[in-house]
Formats: sequence, C-alpha cells, structure tokens
Amino acid sequence: MRKVKLIDTTLRDGSHAMHYQYTPEQVYNISKALDEAGVYAVDVGHGAGVGGSVLQYGLSKHSDEELLTAAAAALKRAKLCVLLVPGLGTMEDLKLAHRCGATMVRVAVHCTEVDIGAQHIRLGKELGMEVASFHMMTHMTTPEALAEQARMAASYGADMIYIADSSGAMLPYDVEARVRAVQQAVPHLPIGVHCHNNLGLGIANPLAAVDAGAEFIDGALEGWGAGCGNTSTQNIAAVLAKAGIDTGADWYKLAEAGQKYVRPLVNHSLEVTNEALVLGIAGIYSSFYLRVLEASEKSGVPARYIFEELGKRKVVGGQEDVILDVVLEYQAQAKKEQQ
Repeated sequence: MRKVKLIDTTLRDGSHAMHYQYTPEQVYNISKALDEAGVYAVDVGHGAGVGGSVLQYGLSKHSDEELLTAAAAALKRAKLCVLLVPGLGTMEDLKLAHRCGATMVRVAVHCTEVDIGAQHIRLGKELGMEVASFHMMTHMTTPEALAEQARMAASYGADMIYIADSSGAMLPYDVEARVRAVQQAVPHLPIGVHCHNNLGLGIANPLAAVDAGAEFIDGALEGWGAGCGNTSTQNIAAVLAKAGIDTGADWYKLAEAGQKYVRPLVNHSLEVTNEALVLGIAGIYSSFYLRVLEASEKSGVPARYIFEELGKRKVVGGQEDVILDVVLEYQAQAKKEQQ
C-alpha cells in the first residue's frame, strides 16, 4: 500500500485566522489530539513562523517558547515542526525552537530565492533536525525554474522539498506540473505540498500532487488557516483512505478533534467567498485576506479592487503596507473625480 504523510498546520497557519492569539492550553490540547490521531508532524507557532511576532504581521499573545513548550509536552509520536522565514526568523530563533523540542524545520523562502535560506537549512541539519525547503508563492514561477531552486536546496542539505500554493491560486494541473518537475530534478528527495482553498481546490490540488508522486501533504483541522483556509486535514485523510493510501492517521479522530477544539474558535466563514475567489485569481498571499477585508470595511474601498490592485503589483508576504497605499490612492482618485 502506498503511504503519504500528513503534516498538520492548525497551530501555525491557523494562527493567521486567530490573529495569533493561541494560548498554551489550546496548543497542548490540539497537539495531543493530533498526536493521538496519528499525523506525522504538528506545525506550531506564529503564522509567519518562529520570530514572526512583529507589528507588521501581528503580535502573538504568547511567545514562541511558551507555545512550543506546550506542544512538546503533548506530543508522544508526532514530530514538532516549525516554520522559519529567513529575514524574519533568525538562527537564534531556530536554536530556541530546537531547545523547546522541535525536531523538524521548514525553511520558507519565496519561490525564486532559495539561496537566502541556505544557512538556515545547514543549521537545521547541524542541529539534527529534519529540514524541508519550503517554497512559497509557487504560482509565480515556472515548473522548470522551481526545479532549479529545488536542486539548489538539495545542495544545501535539505531533506525534502515543499511546494506551497500560498495564494490558493493554482489548478490541479499546475500543482502536478510542479511536483513532476521537482521530482525529476531531485528524485532522491520526497516532495510535499501546502495548499490553500481560495478557489475551492483544497482537496483536488493535494490529490493531483499525490498522483504526481508527492509524499507529504499539509492540512489544518476544519481547514483553519489564512485566506478562506487550508486543505482540511480530516477531509484529505478520509479521501486518501478511500483511495487506498495509508497516511498513518485516523481520519475520524481528526474530525472529532476539529469539532471539539477548532470549530469553537472559528470566527469567520471558511466558505469560498467572493472575496476569497478574487484573492485566488489575483494570486495574493493568503494572509492578506483578513487585512484586506478589514481595510475595505473601514475605508469603503471595495475589497475586490484592493485584491486586484495588489495582484497587479505582485505583492508578497511582508508587503502588507501596500494595502494602505492602494486604499489611499483609490480615495484620492475618487476625490479628484468628484471635483
């Protein structure tokens, strides 16, 4: 029987939707439930990764150390995983995460900039961690260019390559093409995918990835995450079980965990809203979703206009300040037209 491993990111990507307000108690309970359900790893921390609690992204209610320590206390079988964005998270942040019990790190880089993560990949290996090179916004590059980035990551010592559809902008054949290209470039490394559901393809895209040879799939309980959410862990586990693929996880236990611990936290619709569709079509980083909706509500500027303008400017994570630029420019133009 073919095997695929699940990495649950409820406690990291889901943090975006929580405005980074997870408590150690919530982290412990969810980690324990995920561990008992049989996922391969539990991704924990600020939505922007370790060291991500800054004003530009949003401040965490609790420190990385508090949250990671709580997760480590709950995990008996699953790996404790962290995300690190070079330039935001530091080498010291990674060392701290390791001391707190993290045994896996995903070094997250823009899809064309893997070289900036070289030293972090190497440090993870020196610490004895399992290291993934996590390529974000992969809809913004070609399969061939992504394959070359994967070769570079392999040369730095990465144990796996992760393809992230950070905007939920790709179609199944886009995902399949990237998985196959990377697989041909680094056939000795396993491939994982991280998908968002902004176009309603949160299950279809991982399935296409698995068909193409991916061995790791990200998900979040209840689909909880940035934008209108991630691949639902319980859903993809159930679908893969139906397809005869062994994930090592009990999909029904995952569903129960989602219902018990995550559903009460959901404070906005995880349906594929009109705005989510625009975000996916425009190819905007999913963490912009709630910020744009809030800016639209406060300013009266249509959310669709903001998303589409951000898409034209090809913004990426870390450029959230451009939302205000777009709003002010729209208002200035509207005022000019009224004169």
